[in-house]
Amino acid sequence: MPTNAEIADAFDQIADLLEFQGANPFRVRAYRNGARAVSLLSESLASIVADPDRSLKSIEGIGDDLAAKITTLVTTGSLPMLVELQAQVPHSVLALLRVAGLGPKKAAALYKELGITSLDDLKKACEEHKVQALKGFGKKTEETILAGLALAATAEARTLWAEADDFVQAILEQLKSASGVERLAAAGSYRRGKETVGDLDFLVTAADAEPVMDRLEHFGAVSTILARGDTKMSVRLRNGMQVDLRVVPAESFGAALQYFTGSKEHNVVLRGRAKDLGLKLNEYGVFRGEELVAGRTEEDVYRALDLPWFPPELREARQEFNWAAAGELPKLLELADLVGDLHMHTTATDGQASLEEMIEAAQARGLKYIAVTDHSKRVSMANGLDGARAREQWDEIDRWNAKLKGFRVLKGIECDILEKGGMDLPDDVLAEADWVVASVHYGQNQPREQITARIIGALENPHVSAIAHPTGRLINRRKPYDVDLEAVFTAAKRERKFLELNANPWRLDLDDVACAAAKAHGIPIVISTDAHSIADLSKMRYGVLQARRAGLTKADVVNTRPWDEVKSLGGKR
Repeated sequence: MPTNAEIADAFDQIADLLEFQGANPFRVRAYRNGARAVSLLSESLASIVADPDRSLKSIEGIGDDLAAKITTLVTTGSLPMLVELQAQVPHSVLALLRVAGLGPKKAAALYKELGITSLDDLKKACEEHKVQALKGFGKKTEETILAGLALAATAEARTLWAEADDFVQAILEQLKSASGVERLAAAGSYRRGKETVGDLDFLVTAADAEPVMDRLEHFGAVSTILARGDTKMSVRLRNGMQVDLRVVPAESFGAALQYFTGSKEHNVVLRGRAKDLGLKLNEYGVFRGEELVAGRTEEDVYRALDLPWFPPELREARQEFNWAAAGELPKLLELADLVGDLHMHTTATDGQASLEEMIEAAQARGLKYIAVTDHSKRVSMANGLDGARAREQWDEIDRWNAKLKGFRVLKGIECDILEKGGMDLPDDVLAEADWVVASVHYGQNQPREQITARIIGALENPHVSAIAHPTGRLINRRKPYDVDLEAVFTAAKRERKFLELNANPWRLDLDDVACAAAKAHGIPIVISTDAHSIADLSKMRYGVLQARRAGLTKADVVNTRPWDEVKSLGGKR
């Protein structure tokens, strides 16, 4: 039975294939929108299809045609239309669309005229100068294609936000020292806080564009200058990321920042709103006829459209416009709101710092409490704790708490949920802990019903406080395991348990969509670092960024409260 992600991927493939064939743009867009609607849904489409009282058409962006195709996918596991399209266009051909300068029309021409079906075919055709002979191409286009081929194979790869941030901060530092720079900002998906980032976008206002472009050209991580014009420059970093720099007039900086921050879907709504108000909105500003109405700041741009300024993390055309219309735009969570960290490890298992070192580091960060949650014995590779060793550590924690002032260490454990179900440590041990996070580390390829039942069983255990990294994903490395999150949400709400947003940048689990769904169910989220070292305690900010994308406020997050209040919210009984 296909997951929501697989159904979304099927719709995206259909859109790619239709676009390649030159189909009606509105038809292509319908599948793109359908893929996006499915990807944002936390509830399983299969469960909706199975419920005779539910309709797929109640999902925004899903009409009769897409509803029928979802039903076919869910009930049969395949989709005849997609199979037919794949038979008409080899899958390898779609790789051509990743080459700079090749849109669907040109890629289709290469396929039809030269029989090119892969990047290797394209490289050979360029080297033999067959491409420049085609109508609409020419020598320069052929050279551009050839230059971009080396990077096309990795063009789909996206960089973790945390890794991109290192480059962004270094580039900002490099550019701000250029003479004449007045305003400078990073934009794009980075500014929106997406968990992965494609290209990097920077906007500058400066008296002279040349000095700031010179500074970018001499940035140490630059490997290739892709283009340099009067106001725009593009470079490739050694890690493969593209960096685009735009120098814009001061009166347009806010409009450009809004436009290049995106998202595309957010901007489509804004342009439609501008049109309804008799205005025109673009990267240069808001215009009434030829008159520039706003553009110097983002606040001015949104104000001209009778809208509040939206935090960049919310600009995904999900709920932000509904919130604005109701006057309920949330005050998003801030890093400073968090006063505790409820998931971390020490040298007792696979951590790199001692209990004392983690306590001192947490105090230095201004936290009021931490839970030390070393692994249970099932994680043998991490030297997990059995009951006796757990109790020894908790005795040591008691001794620490007896001398600490204004700070508390909770006796915790990250207890595995066993493959057969049930907890890795007996209830009499877990009963002595202050905080128990239950997690799935083994059996991640089990059927959906089995993994879901294991997690629900853990939620029903009276000694469990929260579920750690509930879907088990590792971004760009491992897909989530197949779990019915809707059923998990229902159980967590019923049992008054918490769900974790693991702040490790490879996890960020729950993701932003699932966190928003958990909030809608009234389930408090706990943001934890899962720190395995002192340095890892700083990863909390990645979790906060993800929480902001979910629209979470201080009230939605457990560990913004003193420990005594946390206990009253739920968790262990």
